[in-house]
Amino acid sequence: MNRYSAIPMLAVLVITVSCNDKKQAKQSAAISADNPFLKQSTLPFQAPDFTKIKDSDFLPAFEEGIRQQKLEVDSIADNPQSPTFENTLVALEKSGRILARVQGVFSLISGANTNDQLQKTEEAVAPMLAAQRDAIFLNKQLFNRVRTIYNNRSSLNLDAESLRLTEYYYQQFQMAGAELSDEGIAVMKKLNEEEASLMTQFSNKLLDAAKAGVYVTDNKENLSGLSEGDLETAAKDADQAGKKGKWQISLQNTTQQPVLSSLTNREVRQQIFNNSWNRAEKNDSNDTRKDIIRMAELRAQKAKLLGFNSYAEWKLQDQMAKTPKAVDELFAHLLPAIEKVKSEAAELQQLIEESGTDFQLEAWDWNYFAEKLRKAKYDLNEEEIKPYFEINTVLEKGVFYAANKLYGITFKEQHDLPVYHEDVRVFIVLDQDGSQIGLFYCDFFKRDNKSGGAWMSNIVEQSHLLETKPVIYNVCNFTKPAEGQPALISFDDVTTMFHEFGHALHGLFADQKYPSLSGTNTARDFVEFPSQFNEHWAIDPDILKNYAIHYQSGEGIPEELIEKIRKAASFNQGYLLSELVTAAVLDMQWHTIPEGETIKDADQFEQEALTRTNWYLKTVPPRYRSSYFLHIWGNGYAAGYYAYLWTEMLDHDAYEWFMAHGGMTAENGQRFRDMILSKGNTIEYATMYRNFTGRNPKITPMLKNRGLL
Repeated sequence: MNRYSAIPMLAVLVITVSCNDKKQAKQSAAISADNPFLKQSTLPFQAPDFTKIKDSDFLPAFEEGIRQQKLEVDSIADNPQSPTFENTLVALEKSGRILARVQGVFSLISGANTNDQLQKTEEAVAPMLAAQRDAIFLNKQLFNRVRTIYNNRSSLNLDAESLRLTEYYYQQFQMAGAELSDEGIAVMKKLNEEEASLMTQFSNKLLDAAKAGVYVTDNKENLSGLSEGDLETAAKDADQAGKKGKWQISLQNTTQQPVLSSLTNREVRQQIFNNSWNRAEKNDSNDTRKDIIRMAELRAQKAKLLGFNSYAEWKLQDQMAKTPKAVDELFAHLLPAIEKVKSEAAELQQLIEESGTDFQLEAWDWNYFAEKLRKAKYDLNEEEIKPYFEINTVLEKGVFYAANKLYGITFKEQHDLPVYHEDVRVFIVLDQDGSQIGLFYCDFFKRDNKSGGAWMSNIVEQSHLLETKPVIYNVCNFTKPAEGQPALISFDDVTTMFHEFGHALHGLFADQKYPSLSGTNTARDFVEFPSQFNEHWAIDPDILKNYAIHYQSGEGIPEELIEKIRKAASFNQGYLLSELVTAAVLDMQWHTIPEGETIKDADQFEQEALTRTNWYLKTVPPRYRSSYFLHIWGNGYAAGYYAYLWTEMLDHDAYEWFMAHGGMTAENGQRFRDMILSKGNTIEYATMYRNFTGRNPKITPMLKNRGLL
């Protein structure tokens, strides 16, 4: 995922607290003159100097950045001169530089390396962000200037990107509610502020809930089935948590947990699953159910206020899908996955009975017996292939190598740039001609103070107007090895690395004048297209042979193992697709409730939503339960989780085009870079896609890949 690599620049910058101007000015006046965010960094690419940044620097920098941008925006709105593209829209694009600097760094640190102070800062800043965005996009005087430019756009002789920026701003003001009455705007501001606070509280509760949901045992036999490396990591995690002599299994953000495919003890599997499933539903301070119900109600109220039947209807108007109906049609195309799940479940039940046990398949059994069946069918053992996937080799000889073959770029590691944690590596990215494209940070290992999942975003946005090049990061949550051991990862983890670097390429190849349209600042249902497309190269024979090298012997992965990986890729697809679809369905169901509908019980709503859409599957829980669905309640994917499925359709269709035109060639790579990766949000998405492939996307390649045809 992207954390959001697609938040429009001004939306990233806009943060304000709900306080009067005098109070805000007093707070801002307290900022230290040596606060590192007051001035542009002197490091290459304006990269942050983490050695000079203290946790206490963030809040005053936010407050000062807000104050400065408010003055800048007020000056634009109050300008006595007639509105022009330059004195209004370009001026808006240039506003908020302090805010951009602090937001870029804070978003990274608060997600990847947080602590109590940063969490408190995040909660304080959330309503600031909402209020500052409102101060801009609900400013009628400013909107009148934007509307004048929009109405006269055909006579202004604007270049294509400037015309797109004009249309973009007009739509953003409209969607925010700038055309509402003064009374309506006041209501919208209150709704936005409450929602922003709830989103941050939800994220922080979830982090604490995951910590509280760890499985701890003092009996090593309970973890029978795990590798020695996994056991060492579990012991180290317990030791670091003050539980010396025990073993600890931490929770990832998904429903299913990686260890469930290996643990032989069924009771332990069930306990870990339940810890995951119920992590945020314990009627304690980390219970999120009331929060999500309230957020759903607030979003429905906002949609009604803006004249829409649902939040999803409002949200999708600037997406590639455009309407909830188009998303429902996508879900309908994927219904064959249910029959595939039934056949997969029957096969697993047969395996259970053949193993001499007598119980019905449950959610906590699925991955364990699926792994046994996969080994039986394809003779593929994760522990057999992991030695060929050492994380640094995968990065340098896999991810980077593929990018070099396709786009001609190279990477030079930097050891003199400061980082925020010892696990972080930094690279300068060089173009074919040796020129510097940007900077890339990678932070791969899980920490208790790191949000779950994997994501990409920018510390610095690319912009010709601002003369900035992209500074980008990938953050993941792979298991860190014990001291002295190699970092061996699964093929799923390998795919995640390729995925997140696809986002990074989208940001690195940005070639826009205006930051709001730059790089990954695109619609949700388009931004995942480059990342999912990049996953294909993980299994490409030439690429795979280059990075799949045994960490001890140095030998390349045998052809028979490659074939097993390839064949196994089609295994269990009914399950894997269904857990993704059910999560996307839940998202849309939460965000298509009409204003005024009362939800009394989040769990009941969840089950009824899946049942009425024909996606309730007892043994296939959603990838994320509503109560810990961080994407939609905390990370901006509300009414947008379907984007992973929509862009999967695009990525398989585009890959089919690649294969029909010569495969992985530099010519095809350059075409993809020129027509997709470097375009940002400068062209309407359907048009951009048609320009690349010569036609509208087809869903058939996706269905074939998933084994549904």
